[in-house]
Amino acid sequence: MTPSTYVAKHFDWAVDDRIGTITLNRPERKNPLTFESYAELRDLFKALRTDEVLKAIVITGAGGNFCSGGDVHEIIGPLTRMDMPDLLAFTRMTGDLVKAMRACPQPIIAAVEGVCAGAGAILAMASDLRIGTAETKTAFLFTRVGLAGCDMGACAMLPRIIGQGRAAELLYTGRGMSGAEGERWGFFNRLVGAGETLAAATEQAARLANGPTFAHGMTKTMLHQEWSMGLDEAIEAEAQAQAICMQTQDFLRAYKAFSEKSKPVFEGN
Repeated sequence: MTPSTYVAKHFDWAVDDRIGTITLNRPERKNPLTFESYAELRDLFKALRTDEVLKAIVITGAGGNFCSGGDVHEIIGPLTRMDMPDLLAFTRMTGDLVKAMRACPQPIIAAVEGVCAGAGAILAMASDLRIGTAETKTAFLFTRVGLAGCDMGACAMLPRIIGQGRAAELLYTGRGMSGAEGERWGFFNRLVGAGETLAAATEQAARLANGPTFAHGMTKTMLHQEWSMGLDEAIEAEAQAQAICMQTQDFLRAYKAFSEKSKPVFEGN
């Protein structure tokens, strides 16, 4: 599969000027996920890891909502009838989606309108940047259906984004986090008006796509890998990463542009 020419089956996938846009498109049910859409999203993000065309990814939902989580009838119901091996295969598959999102070098920007719940909240959490609205309601509602809050990496990632105590509250109670709370707590990078998140996310993606994309990929790798490093190891890893970036043509282009008092034009190599 080549992401830049891929035709999706279970969501909308569009490519324009080095930006790929995923639109979860089941608006009549607030864009829930199915077994098939989970797997297809996982496979797309895995393929992005080696894609040299796309420089940034936007993920959004159709019809004024982001994603209501796993489809109650197409996922939750069947799960109640599965045995342990099949259940574990499913939970590992959903976790692999998050791993693929974190492993692809392209920055991922979530444009989050309306309902952002369950696995939808995880998709937003696993993105690199999040843009919401005052009306956005984000809920990690797993405990409300009798499950643990530790789903798809939530107990590892959410505390790093909003803090341990705030994450614990959301994961224990399953209550909705308002857009204002989300911005104040650092979950959302910023809020925009209703209906404006996709345009804002695409604008941000374009800025990143026009930047030093090899270096952006290195930044994303370090942000992810340094979670499990001590400070000394992290400083050494960053020294190595920066030395590699200093060998790129983009670094040389930036120096030449500075010397000529012009704006650098990065090409990602």
